[in-house]
Amino acid sequence: MSEFPWLTSIILLPLVAAMAIPVIPDKDGKTARWFALGVAMADFALMICAFWQNYDFQNASFQFVEKYSWVPQIGLNWSVAVDGLSMPLILLTGLINTLAIFAAWRVTNKPRLFYSLMMVMYAAQVGVFVAQDLLMFFLMWEIELVPVYLLISIWGGPKRRYAATKFILYTAAASIFILVAAFGLAFYGDTVTFDMAALGMKQYPKALEMLAYTGFLIAFGVKLPIFPLHTWLPDAHGEASAPGSMILAGVLLKMGGYALIRINMEMLPNAHVVFAPVLIILGIVNIIYGACCAFAQTNLKRRLAYSSIAHMGFVLIGIASYTEIGMSGAMLQMISHGLIAASLFFLSGVTYERSHTLDMDKMGGMAKVMPRPFALYTAGAMASLALPGMSGFVGELMVFLGMSSSDVYSSSFKVVVVLLSAVGVILTPIYLLSLLRQVFYGKQNEELHLDAVVPDVKPRELFITACLLLPIIGIGLYPKLATQTYDVKTQELAANAREALPIVASEQPSSLYSQVFLTPTVADSNVTGLVKIAE
Repeated sequence: MSEFPWLTSIILLPLVAAMAIPVIPDKDGKTARWFALGVAMADFALMICAFWQNYDFQNASFQFVEKYSWVPQIGLNWSVAVDGLSMPLILLTGLINTLAIFAAWRVTNKPRLFYSLMMVMYAAQVGVFVAQDLLMFFLMWEIELVPVYLLISIWGGPKRRYAATKFILYTAAASIFILVAAFGLAFYGDTVTFDMAALGMKQYPKALEMLAYTGFLIAFGVKLPIFPLHTWLPDAHGEASAPGSMILAGVLLKMGGYALIRINMEMLPNAHVVFAPVLIILGIVNIIYGACCAFAQTNLKRRLAYSSIAHMGFVLIGIASYTEIGMSGAMLQMISHGLIAASLFFLSGVTYERSHTLDMDKMGGMAKVMPRPFALYTAGAMASLALPGMSGFVGELMVFLGMSSSDVYSSSFKVVVVLLSAVGVILTPIYLLSLLRQVFYGKQNEELHLDAVVPDVKPRELFITACLLLPIIGIGLYPKLATQTYDVKTQELAANAREALPIVASEQPSSLYSQVFLTPTVADSNVTGLVKIAE
């Protein structure tokens, strides 16, 4: 069955379903939602089946390679493949999209359009993670923007149009940088190609590589989001519906992190050496700024949005650490944050359904009325603040270990980075525990009118939350569940990235880089001596 076009099928199934939803006979949206859920589950099952049977965990190269000529006139190929970097993120996409469709069970406004958009978004997200052609990657990246814009502007909160417009302006403007950088790299040299592997093999002049890296960093920095390109995220989260927020936090932010590793780090390793300290500094700014801004938010979902900004800072530090364990930590942080953020935003939606407000000042004493949502919310918050035994703890610990054990940077630089990152780790429990206190503890606010008819927690809500919390606890107790899917790949990435170090690092300030890298002997260095998490 290895010849079967698995990846093309996984992308096309939701797309075909999206086209079918408008023509299905359906009176009140019930058929459309069952159909969408069935397709999402079938697609997720197809992913699991494909990877379970045919994926080789010990192979760092690309698998399931499919390549068809699509638009030969412009050199656009349908080129898809997976490796350790994309495979876990595809499974994360499948899980969160399926649960988000299940979470959107009560959508009565334009249900056909809603579920069609969800299907298109599902297909485009998977397309981003499997694309091996830079033009195809750009196309999938753009296709995914339109459904998100419509989901916020039609099914969002009172300021939804402002939030949706801000989202599309930021992300569409940033996408231009991807296109310009892609064309710059493709047209350089004797051959014109958009194939990522071929682009990675080309030798670029330093100026072109730096410009391309900057362009990609801006584009992916908006998606991740990196300070100061983040301002769309709290607005989008504050207004999006619970299913929209689940996908925004669970999958969309990961696309930025994935693209940074896949394109910036793999294809432009020389520029990455120069930019790595910049990424670390931006990561620290993200962690501290996100945590400080979270304090100031009275809107429940906006507070969680700033929390996401802080958590993604660790991904940046892991990417720039140049160690296997740091890279592994960045990957685990993306997977872990995807699950944790999706569960917290879903539970925020559950809380909103009961209380009809997201203003934390108007809440209070909800634990008595809703003990089970309170317990689930507490579990999600504990995972987010990196409690040992939860996946968030392992991801952040690996990033810290990766950074502190890196022999690339000078000791003084590493000490500053670790101390400042630790400040963010200390701030996280403070704003998350104060959130729990404001919403669930104390006396019930007189302004709060809870629905008397709504039960404590519905079986559907319990099932969705359990599907997210079980992998969080599972990975927290046994990290190898996640790390074994990508370990071989992250080791190769770290080794390849380090090859460019000696030459480029010697031209940089000595206060940043370790003295080891300023001597010729480093060319013989290898990565094997570093800590390996998966052993």
